[in-house]
Amino acid sequence: MGTDTCALGPYRADLVETYWRWEQDPALLVGYGRQQPVSLEARTEGIAHQLRGDNIRFTVYDLVTGTPVPAGVATLLPDSSGRTAEYVVMLAPDARGRGLGTSATRLVLDYAFHVTNLRMVWLKVLAPNKAAVRSYEKSGFRAAGTLRGAGYWLGGVCDELLMDALASEFTGPSVITA
Repeated sequence: MGTDTCALGPYRADLVETYWRWEQDPALLVGYGRQQPVSLEARTEGIAHQLRGDNIRFTVYDLVTGTPVPAGVATLLPDSSGRTAEYVVMLAPDARGRGLGTSATRLVLDYAFHVTNLRMVWLKVLAPNKAAVRSYEKSGFRAAGTLRGAGYWLGGVCDELLMDALASEFTGPSVITA
């Protein structure tokens, strides 16, 4: 499932070291508000659990060169009783700033609303992460609230923004075909 520049594919155990390298990037650690890296051994154990779980995980592929290149991971953490899900995305350092996150997020929302029939997808983002906020807004997310002082950004306390996207408001053509 994809566009001319971005596609989603299965989450893959053979890419665990690639995913792990991306997760060690200091900018990603800051963006998630994490304070410490994770060992490759712990990440390898974690991926086995993730592959067996109920979450919906994708590898994000960059298609700009014509050959699919792994560029990130996108995840939906569903709450089946409410037909909602939390969204989390991670992009490789060299994949950021080119609109790939916006495209991947839009594809995940398309999947969430047209395949899994979710009513709403939500996320949390640190308020100082302006690039991520803009990307989420372009993808269809809207501000839903603020968790005051809930996060950390570059060593300081910051707000965490809640954003949501509703199936009833998701516009534009779907790439899902039957």
